[in-house]
Amino acid sequence: MSPYIADPWAWQESWDRQQEAYLPDREHRFAAMLDTVDAVLDGRPPRVLDLAGGTGTISLRALARFPDAEATLVDLDPALLAIAGASLAGRATIVTADLNTPDWLATLPHREYDAVLTATALHWLPADRLTRLYAELRDVLRPGGVFVNADHMPDDTVPELTKRLMDRARERRDARYATGSVLSWSDWWERAGSDPALAPFVAERHAIYPTGHSPEWNPPVSWHLATLTAAGFSEVGTIWRGGPDAAVAAVR
Repeated sequence: MSPYIADPWAWQESWDRQQEAYLPDREHRFAAMLDTVDAVLDGRPPRVLDLAGGTGTISLRALARFPDAEATLVDLDPALLAIAGASLAGRATIVTADLNTPDWLATLPHREYDAVLTATALHWLPADRLTRLYAELRDVLRPGGVFVNADHMPDDTVPELTKRLMDRARERRDARYATGSVLSWSDWWERAGSDPALAPFVAERHAIYPTGHSPEWNPPVSWHLATLTAAGFSEVGTIWRGGPDAAVAAVR
C-alpha cells in the first residue's frame, strides 16, 4: 500500500523543477526515449522497466504515451519511491532493489520487457558494476527489445567545448539558485526532510546513503557504446544529444 502523501503531484512538480535546473532539455530526452520505445513495439502494449526510476518520472510519461503499458519501477531510495507509489497509485509495479548487486533481477515481476529505460541515474555505479549491469539488461529484454540510457555522456571528440558548455550551464544554474527561482538538490532534500509524511522515508534514505551516493562517474559516450556492444546487443547507437548529455540505445 502506498504511503499517504497529501499532494504527491506537488512533490512531482517540485522534483521536476529541481531536476530541470540541471537538465533544461530534460523533456526532450524523455520524448526521444519514448519515440524509441514506439519504434520497437510489436503491436501490443509495451512492457516497460523504469530502471532507477526515482519518483516515477519515466513511468508517468510512459503511461501517458502508452496508456495500456505495463510499467515496473525499480529503485532503492525510500523517499523517492514513496512519491512514486503515491503518484502512480497502482498503475505500475513498484520494486525496491539495489542495482549494485545482480540480486535485483530476482525482484522483477516479469522475465522479459519490451523496453528498459533509465535517465540520469546510472552514473552512480562504478565502471565494473555498470559493465555487468549492461550485460544483465540484455537478458531482461525480449528479442528486439530496446534499452535506453540518458545521462551525462560527454563527447570525447570535443573535450574543451564540452567543458565550456558545462561551465556555462553551471553559471546559469547558480544564478537561478541565487534568485530563489528553483530549489537546489540539497535544498530540495531539506524540504522533503521537513515534510511530516516524507520525513521518515528521508531518514531511512540517510541510513542507506550515510555519505550520499558514491562519486559520479561520467565516461564519454564512446565508452557506453563500446560496453553495450561487448554486452552482446545487436544494434547500439546514440539517439539524442544535448550538450554534454546523450541518450544511447541498444537493441537486443
